[in-house]
Amino acid sequence: MKKLFFIIGLLLVLCSCSENKSTGNAVALDPGVHKVIALESLNTSEYIYVKVSGNGVEKWIAGPLAEIKIGGEYYYGNEMPIANFVSKKLNKTFDMIYFVESISAEPPVLKNSNSGGQNMNPQSMPQGQQMSDEDASTHAGSVAAKTEKIAIEVKPAKGGITIAELIANKEKYNGRKVVIKGKVTKFNADVMDRNWIHIQDGTETNGKFDLTITSKDLVNVGDVVSFEGKVAINKDFGAGYVYEILLEQAVKLN
Repeated sequence: MKKLFFIIGLLLVLCSCSENKSTGNAVALDPGVHKVIALESLNTSEYIYVKVSGNGVEKWIAGPLAEIKIGGEYYYGNEMPIANFVSKKLNKTFDMIYFVESISAEPPVLKNSNSGGQNMNPQSMPQGQQMSDEDASTHAGSVAAKTEKIAIEVKPAKGGITIAELIANKEKYNGRKVVIKGKVTKFNADVMDRNWIHIQDGTETNGKFDLTITSKDLVNVGDVVSFEGKVAINKDFGAGYVYEILLEQAVKLN
C-alpha cells in the first residue's frame, strides 16, 4: 500500500510539473532551439513546408513529414537557410527557406548543445543558380544535393592524388594537406563564410567519386582546377550535415 501511495504521489508531482509548464512558467530551451507558431503548411511526399512566426519574424521552414496544426506551437533545432529554393513538387519558389531536422510539439535536445547549439547561418545556399526539392532528399539529415557521375578523365596535378586514392585512404590522409585536381560540378557560394565546391576527376572508389571542398576562392561550374587543402573526415556541422570526407580551407592553384 505504501508503494502504491508513493507511485500516486510521484504521478501527482509529475502532473504538477507538467501543469507548471503550461501555465506560463518559462521552459529553458537549449541554445539553438527555436519556438514558433505555425501559420501555414504544405505537404509533399517527403517534406512538410511550414510558414511560421517567431520573435516577430515570419519565415518558411521545411523538415520531415509531421502533423502540424495551424496556430499550434512548435519547436525545431539547428537550421540551414537556402536561398531561391525551388520546390517542383509544390510548383513554388521560396526566396529563403530554412531546412531543419525535425518539427515537433516538444523542444528537442540538440546533439551539439554542449557547443552552444550554434545555428548554421549561411547567407544563401544556391545550387548552381538554384536548388530544388529534387536535390534535397539524400543528404545525411535534411538537405542534400543529388550527385551524378560525369564522363570525364582528369589527370592528377603534379604532386597530387586522385579522388579515388583519397577516398580509399582517407584515414591515412586525415589531417594532412593534399593536392587534388578535378572538374567543378557544383558551386555553393558564401555558406558559413566559405564557398563549397564539388569536383570529380573520373576516378572512384566503391562507387564514391565526388569530393567536397571548402574554400574562399571562386570557381565556375565546368572549370578544371587544382586545389590544395587539409583533409578532414567525418566532419559534423550539426543539423544533420555530416561529411565523410572534406578538403578544407583549400586554395586554388590554377
